[in-house]
Parts: sequence; C-alpha cells; structure tokens
Amino acid sequence: MSFSNKLFAFIFFTFLSLSVFCQQKQLDFNGDVTDVRVVRSVEQHPDASTLAIPHIAEWKPKHLVIAYEAGIPGKLDMADIISIVSTNDGDTWGNPVYIFNHREKYGMQQYAYANPILFKPPGQNILWCFAMRNPLSQPNSEESFLVGAYSGDGGRSWNQVELTMHYTGSLVLTGNIQRIVENGEPVYLLPAHRNSLDNGPVGGARVHFVLRSKSLLDWDVAGYVPNPEKVWVHEGHIALGKQDGELIMVMRTADNTNKALTPPRAWSTLSVDNGRNWSIPKEEPELYNSVSEAGFGRSSDGLFYYIYNDGPAWSRMALRYKVKSLDGQWSNERTFFDANIHNSYPSLIEISPNDFRAVWDSGSKEKGRQKICFGKFRILFGK
Repeated sequence: MSFSNKLFAFIFFTFLSLSVFCQQKQLDFNGDVTDVRVVRSVEQHPDASTLAIPHIAEWKPKHLVIAYEAGIPGKLDMADIISIVSTNDGDTWGNPVYIFNHREKYGMQQYAYANPILFKPPGQNILWCFAMRNPLSQPNSEESFLVGAYSGDGGRSWNQVELTMHYTGSLVLTGNIQRIVENGEPVYLLPAHRNSLDNGPVGGARVHFVLRSKSLLDWDVAGYVPNPEKVWVHEGHIALGKQDGELIMVMRTADNTNKALTPPRAWSTLSVDNGRNWSIPKEEPELYNSVSEAGFGRSSDGLFYYIYNDGPAWSRMALRYKVKSLDGQWSNERTFFDANIHNSYPSLIEISPNDFRAVWDSGSKEKGRQKICFGKFRILFGK
C-alpha cells in the first residue's frame, strides 16, 4: 500500500473509531435470534454507498470476525471488503480494517471486490477470506475472479495472496466453504456460479458449479450442476448429506429474465461422490425463494436449517426459517428476525452444538443495505 493510501486509511478509520460504541445498539424486533447488535452503519463509512453481504467466522472461543462489503458509490455491487473483530462473543466490536481496498493499484490496474467468504480450517491458526475481484472499470461484479487473503492474528490484519486457478471463467460467490474428508485428507468445496449474461448475451453463460481445493491456494472445478430448463439456479449453499460422499446444495432461483418463479421456490441438487457429479436440480416444495440468497446448512446434531426472505421478489424484509431432521419433513415457518425493515444475506457459524452466531445486512423500511447486524441463534425445532 502506498504512503498516501496508508495515510487515508489511518485518518478514515481513526474518524470511525470515535463512534465505535455508538453503533452497537440493540434493535426492537420479533424473532428467535437474540442479542442483536448493529455492528456497523453506513453513517460510519462516509465514503460508502452501502454495507452489505456480511460473513462470519470464529477465530477462537468468543473471538468472532465479520467481513462485509462497503459499497463504492456509482457501482452497482462493487465494494471494498472490510473486517471487524469482537473478543467478547459479539457484545462489542472493535475498529474496522481493510481486507481488500479498491484504492490499491496492481501495476496500472485497480480492482473492486464483492461477496466475502470467511473460513478457518480446523486445527490451523490461519483465517482465510475469499472474495471476488473485478476490474474497477466494470459497471458490476459479474466478470469477477477469485481472490484470497489470510490473517494470522484473528482478523486484525490481512495478507493478500495470488491463488492458482484452474477454472478460468468469471464467478460469483455467496455459499460457505464445506470441508469434507476424502481418502483421509481434508478437501475444501466452494460453491460458485457464473453470470456473464448480464454483460451481454453473446458468449455469456449462466451455470452453477463447485470449486475444489486441498490447500485453499490451488483451485479447480469439482463438478458442474446441470442447467434446468427455464430456471436460473445460483448462490447455492452446500450441506453434508446422510451418507459418506453425499452433499446437498440448495440454491436461489429466478427465471431466465431474473424474475421470481411461479411458485417462488428454492431448488436443490444432490451429489453422492463428494461434489464431482450433481443431479438435475429439482424444486423444493417447502422452501420459499423469491430471487433472494438464503442460508442453508446442517447443524452438528443433524438438523438442516433454511433461513430466507419471505414476501415478493426484491422486497427482502423479514427473515424466516425452517428446520428438518435428516429423515424428517420441513417444520412450519418461524421468524428469525422481523423489525419491519429491509434484511438480506444471512450468514451463520456454529460455535457449539445448536449454538450459532449470525450476521446479515439490514436497513430501514424504505432502503436496504445500510447496516450490518449480528445476533445469537439456537434452532427451535417442533415448537
């Protein structure tokens, strides 16, 4: 980073630290999530247009890290990626630091970023952040490539690395990294999709796939998801299935014009060979989805959860959830968080059996993506 950029970052975050305690207030809401805090608000980032798409990880007990987007004015969905740390289980949060800064130059090129994914490999004292890197000259992030950074001090500072990519197309991220064990070795799976149609239909494509790595530095395609007719599946989340090698991925949906399906439902696909081959996607009749990313995963005690926005396409107000056991049916809908304001992109980390920490982006009744919210969550099943 150049001296001028370092000086800007120092002044910028020193200004923000003056109000570090003011933003961590509680909200009035309905729902099963507890201990809700506003971690950051857009007013604390005077050069940002939005705060969006947070992701959370646990460094060690009570030490939590959130990465989120600070949107670049004039860009649709391009941002800086910033991290913030709590050492008291989310009660208060420290000062933010850059993971990826669009003001930094790489030779003559500048980049913007989107959609951070945090991951701490079990047994390692390294925290990873993966994101999308896109030339700053682009109008949106649909022509992005994978970029990575790591932290050895629990998210307080970051070192960028150049990844070895055997997949050469553009990609979009939102799903968690899923760790599996194959032949006694850990393997990491990262869901992604390509959406190059938005920048022109000639030569563009929409396809969902899963990346695979043994090192988190060297990535290749594990397998592609077959394209269902007239349905665009994207922003998938992977969970372990019932048998060894079985993986389930639940995906956001839209039609080919990016409108909600009729009826608006999530679709899923299944792999029985650790992500190399995926079944033809099918509708999940019990899982509502109206062109909005949803959190899907499996708890350590075997419960699947699905956290989603209800309502019409693009409204993204209340967050609801459903739960099911390995051999059961999806539960009735429950409220995760509802404050009559915009909310989207929930991310969860399980810190002990059925004990989760959650983040999502929030806003006002009129406008979304104005703040980052944090809460604690325990699945209430069959109640």
